[in-house]
Amino acid sequence: MRYLIIANCYKELEENPSRLKKIEILSDFLSKLRRENNKEIIYLVQGRVFPDYNTKELGVSSQLIKKAISKSIGASEEKITNLWKKLGDLGLVAEELVKTKQQRTLSSKQLDAEKVIENLRKLSEFVGKGTVEKKLSLIAELLTSASPLEAKYIVRTVLSDLRIGVGEGTLRDAIVNSCFPDKEKKQSSVLVQEAYDKTTDFFYVFKKACSGEKSLKNIELVPGTAVKVMLFLKEENIKDAFKRVGKPAAFEYKYDGFRMMINKTEDKEIKIFTRRLEEVTAQFPEVVEYAKNNINAKTFIIDSEAVGFDLKTKKYRPFQEISQRIKRKYNIEGLQKKLPVEINVFDVIYYNGKNLLNAPFKKRREIIEKIISEEKWKIVLSKQIITSDEKKAEKFYEKALEEGHEGLMIKNLESEYKPGSRVGSGVKLKPEADDFDLVVTGAEYGTGKRAGWLTSFDVSCRHQNKFLEIGRVSTGLKEKEEQGLSYKEMTKKAKALITKSKGKHVEIKPEIVVTVAYQNIQKSPTYSSGFALRFPRFKKLRQDRIKSDIATLEEIRKRNVG
Repeated sequence: MRYLIIANCYKELEENPSRLKKIEILSDFLSKLRRENNKEIIYLVQGRVFPDYNTKELGVSSQLIKKAISKSIGASEEKITNLWKKLGDLGLVAEELVKTKQQRTLSSKQLDAEKVIENLRKLSEFVGKGTVEKKLSLIAELLTSASPLEAKYIVRTVLSDLRIGVGEGTLRDAIVNSCFPDKEKKQSSVLVQEAYDKTTDFFYVFKKACSGEKSLKNIELVPGTAVKVMLFLKEENIKDAFKRVGKPAAFEYKYDGFRMMINKTEDKEIKIFTRRLEEVTAQFPEVVEYAKNNINAKTFIIDSEAVGFDLKTKKYRPFQEISQRIKRKYNIEGLQKKLPVEINVFDVIYYNGKNLLNAPFKKRREIIEKIISEEKWKIVLSKQIITSDEKKAEKFYEKALEEGHEGLMIKNLESEYKPGSRVGSGVKLKPEADDFDLVVTGAEYGTGKRAGWLTSFDVSCRHQNKFLEIGRVSTGLKEKEEQGLSYKEMTKKAKALITKSKGKHVEIKPEIVVTVAYQNIQKSPTYSSGFALRFPRFKKLRQDRIKSDIATLEEIRKRNVG
């Protein structure tokens, strides 16, 4: 398929904000793609070249893109920089410069989508000496053959900033429309969503959907592949929790750690994934040993929470203190000794060749009680009681809080496991906190001794497919990294995601999730959410969260407004 076909599809999607119209545009495109042999082109619709579970990064900065544009088009980097400042988007810069280019080079040719995927996938493979030049050549090769519109979207894809407003649900519904035009949409939508939740790979789902509903139904879980975790709704109290999940219910501690999906494959290999689908096996060698020695099963996918603790005092530590282990690629052994974790197992979705997604929770609990050999400070079962008594549940809740945990998880005993879903058959309960998980969408450079650092950050909540500002945060960051979340760390993360600059202020791609504490909330015309957090301060960086996990505008509204 010619890449221009995809570029035209992008253009239509970008120009039409209506979700229904986007589904219509995508459905038409996917109907064409059904006739193609290489259905992996569907990754490009998401602005990706790998499935969602694959966390490989292209590793291309804005500066490298500027060099690639210069090399392929012949414009000076100074001219590119000035145009970037004016347009605020390197994709638009590439489009504009290709338009004004006097003559295409002799090596230019029509660009195939397969070639785009091939070159971009290679970007993630280079390491060591010569990496920059190799990446530069691959991107420049594509831009040399690109039309203005193609150049725009190649650059945006490389920078992971496609800007066409296509989310997971939109793509799912487009697959349904293109593959099952005459079927009951609700039923087909459920099948496609369930298939995606098991595989986190829209190419595989689309290929199976093209073969019919039976092929979708036959998709099974495969240990060793990242699976989305099940999420839970919030409740205000024990009484409301019982109303939602029924009686009796299972009450379990809610731990202040991060989710770990621990897998054992048919080849006896242990693999560990976070809720963000990142593989962290290498970062947690001790967990690999726990899985080998303390879980008695040939194959499995275990859902658990990794909780940090202090080796000397044997007290649990907050998530923020151990979160650095998730991303660490070096000095693993030293960090393992400094920041040990205990694995608290609370569910199993695959066991000895059997898919347990549809098994009732009480059955799944029986299995983990049978196969987990508990060893304190290594791997244990989550603490649980089953009761219909509100007073017993309240006492259990108080005990969880006394021991330093976040609260409780409350589950229907007959409930199935729904990957990726916020289900009503399970809820979480914790004390009302004056904080929200929000995403960083902008920042401003500091002055004086903090010149060169981003020191004030715009934070936003979520409303449908948009991010709405609710405040600007500058307090809570530290001068030195060893003191906690630092200006240096936040600046490094934010700079890599800058999409537009104007004076000291920059716009940032919404990827960095932070917990922000505040004194109260007030209505405000200053921010697009209509609300403002008073006296906001950074509490912690949530590397285990993604932008779809942040607080919604509805949740903001429900909190007391000052």
